[in-house]
Amino acid sequence: MTANPTAPRAYLFVPADRPERYAKARASGADVVIVDLEDAVAPEAKALAREALAALLEEAAPLAVRINAAGTPWFEDDLELCRHPGVAAVMLPKAEGIDAVCTVVEATYKDVLPIIESARGLQDIHSIARVPGVIRLAFGSVDLALDLGIDCAPDGAETELLAFRSQMVLASRLAGLAAPVDGVSTAIDDLHRLQADTERALRLGFGAKLCIHPKQVVAVQTVFTPTPERLDWARRVCEAFESANGGAVAVDGQMVDLPVVQRARAVIRSAGLEA
Repeated sequence: MTANPTAPRAYLFVPADRPERYAKARASGADVVIVDLEDAVAPEAKALAREALAALLEEAAPLAVRINAAGTPWFEDDLELCRHPGVAAVMLPKAEGIDAVCTVVEATYKDVLPIIESARGLQDIHSIARVPGVIRLAFGSVDLALDLGIDCAPDGAETELLAFRSQMVLASRLAGLAAPVDGVSTAIDDLHRLQADTERALRLGFGAKLCIHPKQVVAVQTVFTPTPERLDWARRVCEAFESANGGAVAVDGQMVDLPVVQRARAVIRSAGLEA
């Protein structure tokens, strides 16, 4: 699965209770800025954070908002705020079953991105993905590992979560959604680790990644953008296939048939070009 050119590739969180950071987040070049009312905000600061966000929505272009999970004391107030026309999409954490997802859709009339970050969320992932109004799934890797008691190796490869990432990709494909959004890389200053994490996500079929600092945005977008060499390969594959009138042909010593051509066309489309 190759990234859809119409789908965002880098989602950047900014704490809702830090309004002085809003402008920097918007200037980062992120495809989507997500104002975070959940993990980034302490319980005692939730109300003030919501007020700060409400003020921003009166003067800024539409933003996405990560609300607090269903069942928390802040859920209903968050939903009320997300009815504002300045909210473009709602990110729902700890999505488990379809009830909370449907509630968000019905209460806000906004696109919803559920975060799958628990065992129950994984169990219900296929029904969640099919709720009308859900546009994309996001992977809550840190919380999922905690919920399942998984202690990922310190090398950052997270092979322990491979099976669950693949479930995200499968559920998204079966529901006709854009390729899912991979979880955060917590090592903010380790750009080599970030690149490796993002390249792994791309290979597994993800189409985007969550970012927690503006410095991560460009690196993520670069990985999800085909290189000139990859585009050149894709064009040569398509040209060779057309010259062979749809028959099998060889490019760079490798056999090219229809599945390879379809991948090449997807690469071209992911660069925003006509395939």
